[in-house]
Amino acid sequence: MARDYAARCPVSPVRNTWLVAATILLVAKGIGAQKVRVEEELEAYPTESVDLRCQFIDGGGRTKLTQVSWIWEPTDGQRDNIAVYHPIYGQSFPNVAFKDRVAFLHNSLENPSIRISKLRMSDAGRYTCEYATYPSGNEQGTTTLIMLAKPKNSAKVVTVQAGTKSVVVAQCEAAEGKPAATIKWLASVGGNHSTSTTNGPDGTVTVRSEYRLVPTPTDNGREVTCMVDQKTQERPWVYPVKLSVEYPPSVSIEGYDNNWYIGRSNAVLLCLANGNPPPTTITWTAASGALPDTVVADGNKLMVKKVDDAVNTTFICEVKNKLGASRHHITTIVIEGECQKSEEMQARCVMTERYAE
Repeated sequence: MARDYAARCPVSPVRNTWLVAATILLVAKGIGAQKVRVEEELEAYPTESVDLRCQFIDGGGRTKLTQVSWIWEPTDGQRDNIAVYHPIYGQSFPNVAFKDRVAFLHNSLENPSIRISKLRMSDAGRYTCEYATYPSGNEQGTTTLIMLAKPKNSAKVVTVQAGTKSVVVAQCEAAEGKPAATIKWLASVGGNHSTSTTNGPDGTVTVRSEYRLVPTPTDNGREVTCMVDQKTQERPWVYPVKLSVEYPPSVSIEGYDNNWYIGRSNAVLLCLANGNPPPTTITWTAASGALPDTVVADGNKLMVKKVDDAVNTTFICEVKNKLGASRHHITTIVIEGECQKSEEMQARCVMTERYAE
């Protein structure tokens, strides 16, 4: 009956042409379905290993595989074969830069995946798995290998002298990282920062940042914090830096209570100095000349064993550090109190002093 239908309904020349075209299209689609399966992108670190996978997908099984090659195209260089596999002649590794570092995972044309060991930053680039096939010619797939590097982070203080100009007081660096790090500063002091980058020959980037301000004595010991953020870090790297501002000493004298009466014992003056670096010398003198015999200087202390008319003078404390000297003076006035009136009152004063001690 089918023959009768064909006899009664012959195929027209136009329809026959359409059927031929459809058949050619299906064959073309079959050929187009053949492809090399690879991973588009991989990330890796220096000294580690990475597997570059490659597999030939032949839907119709009509393709004959002749040879497969891995071709490396560095970021700033020319294409070069690094691994070749031929079913008769075996394996070959023509690139000396990958000598003893690249190997096939399978001795197979259908799955010629390779492993690169002891990775270097310079290994970054495009890796193409390329087949020589019959009858379709070359088929290929490309994987981009991105090399990452954790930065070496550091921060340090820059010792400066108090002044009126803006200077660098702290530095922060994220060295030899990939991709480039970002550096931020957290600070309560008034200042600003500048950042620069330097590209290394292996593709890494070193980022440096400097924090600047007009330093004053009150800035000494205050903190600014460097924060480094980069893709390879789980969290930002944070490092506080304590500022070091040098300045000449400032001096004050404490301890005088306006009650230095004749006969009082163990009166003390303190010379309080503030400077950076700390004062190296403290010197006590009297305006009247040498210190009275009843007075002993011990560092920043001036001890009066017994108050008498000789300490009715002006005492001077001078302090020095490497940036300069500063002095302060105080005038002590000896008064005649109740302890001078009688032997009985003197005895009471002595008892009171001993009780106070």
